[in-house]
Amino acid sequence: MATQSSTDQVVGPVADDSGPGRMADVTVVIPTHNRPALMRRALSSVLEQDYAGGIEVIVVFDRCEPEHGLEREDPGRRVRVLTNTRSPGLAGSRNTGILAATAEYVAFLDDDDAWLPTKLTRQMSALVGEAGAEFSTTAMTVDCQGNLTVRRVGSSRVHHLDLVRSRMAMLHSSSFLARCAALTGHIGLVDESLPKSMAEDWDLLLRASRQRPIVHVDEPLVRITWGGASYFAQQWATRNEAQLWLLAQHPQIAGDRRGAGRAYGNLAFGCAAQGQRGQALRWARRALVSNWREPRAYLAGAVASGVVSWGWLLRTLNSHGHGL
Repeated sequence: MATQSSTDQVVGPVADDSGPGRMADVTVVIPTHNRPALMRRALSSVLEQDYAGGIEVIVVFDRCEPEHGLEREDPGRRVRVLTNTRSPGLAGSRNTGILAATAEYVAFLDDDDAWLPTKLTRQMSALVGEAGAEFSTTAMTVDCQGNLTVRRVGSSRVHHLDLVRSRMAMLHSSSFLARCAALTGHIGLVDESLPKSMAEDWDLLLRASRQRPIVHVDEPLVRITWGGASYFAQQWATRNEAQLWLLAQHPQIAGDRRGAGRAYGNLAFGCAAQGQRGQALRWARRALVSNWREPRAYLAGAVASGVVSWGWLLRTLNSHGHGL
């Protein structure tokens, strides 16, 4: 694995000894669990990149039989198959891939998502074009059962305060590209202690942006698959547990009025979805004390009072490319 070096000062494509114009090699980590057709679509979208550098793909099979037939030794587009050797779930699978990476840069791709052919080229050019930058994201297109919505940030930089105040769901983990040495060093690996890896991407963004601003390419270069199957009633307890974990790990969220309002509003909605009316209203009041404009507090009140169902609200938001 390459270590961080004087390339921090390079502006423009990172060259190596393979010829002029060649970009630095990238390891792409694809965690997968029993979704072979979608996983193959994700893998194909990586192998079809127009990127002028080597790509190593590591497909990490989590709690399912690995498909070694996917492996290939093409030096320009190598595919490796591994079994998750760390904690079960998304975080452990990603870390298995990161720690096995051989390239200087690591990118993430979920097994139900796909990249546009220019994704790596555009993103790497932006990342290495800023001295010292370590972490990059792109905008996305959300595909919710055939309804397509483009989600952009409206900026080429994302700062720590932006992420303290908002989950910024348009920064999807399938767009992440980072220096490997930063992930194994001062930023840190994906945190495996988060309940069921819920919001592990937001936690990683918060830690990365604390070091340096995130370089963002505001073009929809990844296609994200959303569907109703992600929101089962029994997940709300885990979502709330993860929200409390994030508040404990990142106290600056509670220290910011907008950040606190959003977090408490999420907790209120999670309680309302579980039928915990009293707790929902208490969290909603805390949210409104922090920020009276916080919409999640009002939505939680509507669900807790039986005016609307949480399922209808989420389906409506998802169909427009938004989450809670």
